[in-house]
Amino acid sequence: MKELKIDEKIFLNIPGYPSLDRIKKAPVAIIECAEDIPCNPCETICPSGAIKVGFPITNFPELNEEKCTGCGKCVAICPGLAIFVLNYNFSEKEALLTIPYEFLPLPEKGENVKCLDRNGKYVCDGKIIRVIPPEKNNMTAIVSFSFPKKYYNIVRSFKK
Repeated sequence: MKELKIDEKIFLNIPGYPSLDRIKKAPVAIIECAEDIPCNPCETICPSGAIKVGFPITNFPELNEEKCTGCGKCVAICPGLAIFVLNYNFSEKEALLTIPYEFLPLPEKGENVKCLDRNGKYVCDGKIIRVIPPEKNNMTAIVSFSFPKKYYNIVRSFKK
C-alpha cells in the first residue's frame, strides 16, 4: 500500500498531530486545531493527561501521543470541532474515524455514506458504524464511520 503523506502546509506547527508510527499502533486523538483562541476543555477532560494547552490558554493543544488512549472524551468537548479519533486498525482493509457531528437528521448505524476530505470533496464510500446521540456527549453527537484504510489521512467527514 502506498503511504499517504501529511500535507506539511496544513499541519506545520500544529502540535496536536500524532506520528505515523503512533497512528498505526492504536486508536489515537488527532487535534487539527490551528486557532490561537483561549480554549482548553480538551486538556481538562483528558483522563490520561495526553493533551496540554498550558499557559497562555491561547497555546495550540499539544498531544502526548504516548499517553493518548484514544478514548475520545475530547471529541465532543471541543467547541471548534477540531478533534477526532482515528483507528487505523479497525479492520484489515478499513480505518475508523470518530468525529463530532452537529447535523440533523443523524445517520443510522449501517448506513452507507460518501466520505469527504477537509475541503468537502468526495474521496470514497464509507459506512456508519456507531452513532452516539448528543444527550450523552455534551450535546454533540459522535459518529464513527469506516472507509478504505489508504485514505486515513484524507477522509475527515462524510455526507449522507
